[in-house]
Amino acid sequence: MANTYISRTFGTPTNSAIWTLSFWIKRSSLSPSSSQKIFAAGTGSTDRTEISFAGGNDGLNIYRNISGSTAGLDSTRKFRDTNAWYHIVIQNNNGTAAVYVNGEAETMSSTSLGTNKINLASTIHIFGDQVASGQNFDGLMSHIHFVDGTIYAPTVFGSTDSTTGQWQINTSPSITMGNNGFTILKDGNTITDQSANSNDFSLSSGTLTKTEDCPSNVFATWNPLWRSRFDNDGAFVNGNTKVTFQNGDTNRGYGISTIGVTKGKYYWEVKQITDDQEFIGVADANFIAGLSDTFNTQNPSRAIGMKGTNGNLYYNTTSNSSYHNTNVPANAIISIALDMDNYLMWYGINGTWLNNATASEIANGTATNDVTTAIGTKNIINNGEPIFPMVECESTIGQAGFEANFGNGYFGTTAVSSAGTNASGNGIFEYDVPTGYTALSTKGLNL
Repeated sequence: MANTYISRTFGTPTNSAIWTLSFWIKRSSLSPSSSQKIFAAGTGSTDRTEISFAGGNDGLNIYRNISGSTAGLDSTRKFRDTNAWYHIVIQNNNGTAAVYVNGEAETMSSTSLGTNKINLASTIHIFGDQVASGQNFDGLMSHIHFVDGTIYAPTVFGSTDSTTGQWQINTSPSITMGNNGFTILKDGNTITDQSANSNDFSLSSGTLTKTEDCPSNVFATWNPLWRSRFDNDGAFVNGNTKVTFQNGDTNRGYGISTIGVTKGKYYWEVKQITDDQEFIGVADANFIAGLSDTFNTQNPSRAIGMKGTNGNLYYNTTSNSSYHNTNVPANAIISIALDMDNYLMWYGINGTWLNNATASEIANGTATNDVTTAIGTKNIINNGEPIFPMVECESTIGQAGFEANFGNGYFGTTAVSSAGTNASGNGIFEYDVPTGYTALSTKGLNL
């Protein structure tokens, strides 16, 4: 939701001093300086109440400024996991606040919220920015419930899975909404109130992009927290599904996914935005984190990448030109099928599998035309460590950009043009997913 926010001006409340707010949230970036506003209400910079991830320490902050008199409630916990969904419930009972995260009571610096601007008539309420504008939230939101006039426990909106022990969504909680109550972002990206109240929100800035990534099925993205000894100059946007490296003295480095695997069969797609100095492939992320240069100059590299400028495979300081040996055009969609049960891998370009491979070969684990046969070794992806999707920009004079579709059905903010078949039912892709393969997601890991 970076640079995107939604708003609604509230009507007459059932009880302005009693309300419950429940939402699920996933961060895409942290807050080194300015805060990221989650929810705000008020009439201006000196008359507002805001819920945010605080700049500098990434704690959860509830701040109020009433006619210049300020106060704040701060969490002890830091919210720095950009691959996790957090369920946050905030209760206001006549100025006394209680906060819960994933069903557990959160330790705050105070419980005194006092007079605040949330749930007041004729007052604008915003998700994704502050009232004064300029401190947007960067990430995803889902299942937002606001209840006017009633305090509800977090167990109304979530529950513990008896098998996994994880906190999960109650998709249809039994609640009395009150006059200003609403439910939005419950299914897809709709900001039309899905309660009986018709308290719809409006898109005030930016674009709302639907995503398959949700609290019950977390999909892989590029990992903005991953670091290597090599340059780390990628810019991560669109919920970390896009990473770019621009021209400059140091703008190069890796993009590594948030999910790695040691077994199973997985499929994903990467749009190569340019054809300059780009590699797309897989890697042992822990190993290449220690490299001081590009993976293709190190030995052993424990990574396989296809270079956009010539279509060659690079691994263990070696270039193999027999696999494709042709420039990969800008904006091409690269398909990757990774079979970690048999340590095989295939590339496709714009819907055609390379090296004369067929969908049935990939489904059956026939090694004849796969990457590891072409390079004569499986050791790179069969070294006992998790293997991660990888992209790399190797040059300071080039530029590169990669938009990943790990199953969300989008490249950046553009939906796939015509979704291919996917027997697993997990994820939406541009091209057909080979039989027996699935998306890199928490659900995919357990299929």
